[in-house]
Amino acid sequence: MAPPPGPYSGSSTLALVARVSAFSFGLVYGSVKLKYLKAKAKSQKKAEEKAKAKANH
Repeated sequence: MAPPPGPYSGSSTLALVARVSAFSFGLVYGSVKLKYLKAKAKSQKKAEEKAKAKANH
């Protein structure tokens, strides 16, 4: 026998909304984190190049 539909069972609208919002939050969070990490890596590379340039002079 199937359990009665609760707020997070697959058939209710609330569950669908919760799932979609969680999924979209994950996508947004992932892309923001990726951009941040790329920017951080770029700035670190620039800093290392500056340090090398200073060491050579």
